[in-house]
Amino acid sequence: MSMEVTAWNSLYNAMHAQQDKRPFSMATLRRIGRFARPHRRRIAKFLVLSVLTAILAVATPVLAGRVIDAIIQREPMTIVGGIAALIAVIAIAEAALGLFTRWLSANIGEGLILDLRTSVFDHVQRMPVAFFTRTRTGALVSRLNNDVIGAQRAFSDTLSGVVSNFVMLLLTLIVMIGLSWQITLLTLLLLPLFVLPARRMGTRLAHLEREAANHDAVMGTQMTERFSAPGATLVKLFGRPAHESAEFAARASRVRDIGVRTAMLQTVFVTALTLVSALALALVYGLGGYLALTNAIEPGAVVSLAMLLTRLYSPLTELASARVEVMSAMVSFERVFEVLDLKPLIREKPDAEDVPDGPVSVEFDSVRFAYPSADKVSLASLEEVATLDTRGGVDVLHDISFRAEPGQMVALVGSSGAGKSTIAQLAPRLYDADSGAVRLAGIDVRDLSAQSIRDTLGMVTQDGHLFHESIRANLLMAAPNATETQVWDALTRARLADLIASLPDGLDTIVGERGYRLSGGERQRLTIARLLLAQQRVVILDEATAHLDSTSEAAVQEALAEALDGRTAVVIAHRLSTVRAADLILVLEEGRVVERGTHTDLLAAGGRYEQLYRTQFDDADTADVAV
Repeated sequence: MSMEVTAWNSLYNAMHAQQDKRPFSMATLRRIGRFARPHRRRIAKFLVLSVLTAILAVATPVLAGRVIDAIIQREPMTIVGGIAALIAVIAIAEAALGLFTRWLSANIGEGLILDLRTSVFDHVQRMPVAFFTRTRTGALVSRLNNDVIGAQRAFSDTLSGVVSNFVMLLLTLIVMIGLSWQITLLTLLLLPLFVLPARRMGTRLAHLEREAANHDAVMGTQMTERFSAPGATLVKLFGRPAHESAEFAARASRVRDIGVRTAMLQTVFVTALTLVSALALALVYGLGGYLALTNAIEPGAVVSLAMLLTRLYSPLTELASARVEVMSAMVSFERVFEVLDLKPLIREKPDAEDVPDGPVSVEFDSVRFAYPSADKVSLASLEEVATLDTRGGVDVLHDISFRAEPGQMVALVGSSGAGKSTIAQLAPRLYDADSGAVRLAGIDVRDLSAQSIRDTLGMVTQDGHLFHESIRANLLMAAPNATETQVWDALTRARLADLIASLPDGLDTIVGERGYRLSGGERQRLTIARLLLAQQRVVILDEATAHLDSTSEAAVQEALAEALDGRTAVVIAHRLSTVRAADLILVLEEGRVVERGTHTDLLAAGGRYEQLYRTQFDDADTADVAV
């Protein structure tokens, strides 16, 4: 390794080492050990090979000096040739060991990334919906990317670096002291010229790098928000494109200026440090030459000492920053474990049972519910706040009781914020009731397996969310084994078949982020088609027709009437015209059932339902007249 490479490594380590002064956590170390245990054989081989590589790196300079001595002393060519051949063999062995060590390092590191990522991903999937409503997606994705990779470096880079550098440093010092203690002392006295400037310059460059990263993050957020379909629409309608452009350009200009300054600081530092190393080498040759001329040491020792110089400076400078590198890796591990330690509020019992075959009833028995506070479902670091909001525990549902018999339709109506969607989220166990019980086929959902609930209950939400995938992939989420005929049948019943068939790519058409390549009504009908394809025995429709025009609504209502035949249904609707045929209508206000009955009975009662109905249809009549 050249002096210039050593300088760059020193600067890089100083820049990227997090100055964390926390002590080692034994609990964290034990957990790291559990993750590393499946890779322990490869780690052992990796460490052994790192030691052998360090030994070979020290052996080459010694043999080079021996060649010089053999030439000066005019020893037989067989000796010179033998030493040269041995140097060649060591070079080949060092190259082979390097390749194999790198292979082991990559396997260990990538294996650890796989284990950590899958553990975090699987754990996050078990978190309740409340977790996702509070967490910033970017912060969570960062745990799966940046922090996992930071933890991986502890094994692939830091661990091998500490071991090999320590062995190389120890062997180099022993050999150099044996050759000349005076030159060894001189090289050690010059060490601060390498370490201290790297630390100081590294701090300045790290500050610039963080500032550039912050600007990049802000620009990334601006682009993500403005380049999405709704964001771009908002800017075009209400935004100021010139202001947006000027703000982006200002930050981009600052990043450019930082990049130029960083490049110059790095170049000046490396040039200066390379010059210092050249001067150090000159001193080694000067003092070594004097000692050789006075017969204090052999001439070959001077060459060996000069070659050993980089073997001394490189491990010393890297070991000087090893602690902060280890602490950086520890911080990454702790941030990953922080997510894994967040206990899901919704847990499946070990002896969970399946929903019985046959028709299924839905029952709410004296259900009370309050949304959990942030400290129970989230992390401050994932919300990017100093402390979590501890407010919560205010009931939003009070003593909710009703029963939807198999094949019946129960409708939930009321003002916005009355608790209708909350009730809908309790049935599929997106949340758990605080008291009372929610039952499917007479069994508390907390006693049922999650897979059984998914196979039994289907739901269409208000936003009709779709993934940035093909129409086929979005549909097959509900029924992975569905045939082509079944897919087209579901699309036909959702009144979408003609539209999909007219698209150039048909079922393979990509719907775009959140399905924004489709209209609102088309998105909603596609989610209804997904529901029809799944053929679950219980259906929850949370404003399933909210985004449809009158024509599409009538068509989809026909499809839903067919799909809901013989199935238990809970329907939430603001449009009261869609729930006239319900077997039971519940009117909710402030989390309480204030009225219940059929459409005819509730109109005759002249209560809250009658007010909602008259208000809605009076408004509709007024709108018709205005048109």
